[in-house]
Amino acid sequence: MTLTLGFHGGAGTVTGSRFLLTAGQHQVLVDCGLFQGLKSLREMNWRRTAFDPRAVDSLVLTHAHIDHCGYIPRFVRDGFRGPIYCTRATAELAPIVLMDAAKLQEEDADYANRKGYSKHHPALPLFDARDVEHALRYLRPVPYGREVDLPGGFTATFHNAGHILGSAHVQVQSPREHGHTRMVFSGDLGRTDMPLHIDPEPLPLCDTLVLESTYGGRQHDPAPLQEQLRKPFDAAIRRGGTILIPAFAVARAQLVTLMLDDLMDQGLLPRIPIHIDSPMAADVTGIYERHLESGELDPGTGEPRRGRLFPAGVRLHRTIEESRQLNNLEGPRVIIASSGMLTGGRVLHHLARLLPDGKNLLVLVGYQAAGTRGRRLLDGERTLRIHGQDVPVNCHWISVDGLSAHADEDGLVDWVKAAPHKPATIFLAHGEPDASEALAAKLTAAGFHPVVPQLDRAYEFIPASRHWRQV
Repeated sequence: MTLTLGFHGGAGTVTGSRFLLTAGQHQVLVDCGLFQGLKSLREMNWRRTAFDPRAVDSLVLTHAHIDHCGYIPRFVRDGFRGPIYCTRATAELAPIVLMDAAKLQEEDADYANRKGYSKHHPALPLFDARDVEHALRYLRPVPYGREVDLPGGFTATFHNAGHILGSAHVQVQSPREHGHTRMVFSGDLGRTDMPLHIDPEPLPLCDTLVLESTYGGRQHDPAPLQEQLRKPFDAAIRRGGTILIPAFAVARAQLVTLMLDDLMDQGLLPRIPIHIDSPMAADVTGIYERHLESGELDPGTGEPRRGRLFPAGVRLHRTIEESRQLNNLEGPRVIIASSGMLTGGRVLHHLARLLPDGKNLLVLVGYQAAGTRGRRLLDGERTLRIHGQDVPVNCHWISVDGLSAHADEDGLVDWVKAAPHKPATIFLAHGEPDASEALAAKLTAAGFHPVVPQLDRAYEFIPASRHWRQV
């Protein structure tokens, strides 16, 4: 019986993570994410998977970001019926994330039908709310550190990855016939010494590591985060401008708000209103507050505010009417809205209103994938197309890498170097080609054996050498 590992997403791209382990008649899928960004990537969500969802025994989920979990409703719709193992916090976040994704799918299909631009008549969503409700029945939450038996003789153990609440790197052990081969799937690895989330747990013993490479070839700005934010924010406040922060509703919106509140508490910035314009971020904030005492979070300076993550002055906007009210409010103030890569959501309405005015400030606080408006802005475009109109970028804008929840290249390499046993093979996934190749060069120089897999390629494990060969 052979053991194979297939890369059916998260290879050559930072999205769509799907890694398939096969041992005889048994299959385990690690992550089941949506492809995002370039149109060519988004269209891959509609193709039939290279493997039969009905043949997969179980799914192991590293965390609740859409590029790792967003395809699950469609996967279940197409026939998957096994358990979905994840941490307890991920099981709380996933319903919010997936229901939001379903809503966007349904809205996009409805818009395409009304405008008549779809190749399909009628245009249909990739999945809908009913598909999400069906998929959620298969979630099986487990605590960190407890070994879980998977169908077919595999086992899985979740370790805190420090990326978002509930995130994990997962140690998977193969069936006895393969000598209990140990593999670790990093998911998205967090950073050390960051507010809100605790440091990632060390890399456990493994023969094979599937490592994210999002920030391969890049280092985060070493300047203190407070300094990166204080000067441009203070200038915008003095101009009377509105500061718009596109931020992911899960983790990033909470981290940014916490840091801004700390700056204002310390007198480093004037106290101005902060608005979180996202019903999803509001719901996620409630989950974070329920976990303040769990040991999975580090809320930073001071004690938790009686179960609240933010002070009462932070306004959470849930309804469309509450969102529209922001259009009539002058600066200075801060508006935090999703999505973080400017691909959709309420942030687009704020962008269309605020980009043309030079007194305002746009702040990018995370990775911007190829094909997104955020990446086009970083690449120097002076207009952004929003709702069919070309909107000029006259406002000030900055990109703050220091707020990224991903480890940079040095952080990834240091995490691997600290392992109790040197992995025989390191597959570099979840990164654009240049990033993966840069990290591969760094790991090779450090004495490791990295492999950069291509999409839909599979590898067979060779027990004698503890390496893998492409099949």
